[in-house]
Amino acid sequence: PEAFVGGPIALLEEGDRVRIDVENRLLEVLLSEEELRKRQERWQPRPPAFRHGLFARYAALVEQADQGAVLKDPKA
Repeated sequence: PEAFVGGPIALLEEGDRVRIDVENRLLEVLLSEEELRKRQERWQPRPPAFRHGLFARYAALVEQADQGAVLKDPKA
């Protein structure tokens, strides 16, 4: 979900190095801020996999996981 909306994971490319610190529950991308900024500027969202039907409705109405993955109010 984070990558789908352009979060930091969306900026990773094959061959990038990351540091995983299990004890401290951290995942660190080993790239410069400048490189991350460049990638963010050229990032383009992927088209939705589902444009009609139940899954399209679900994708449009559910919040991201970090926001509880609950249904949004369609009237809001």
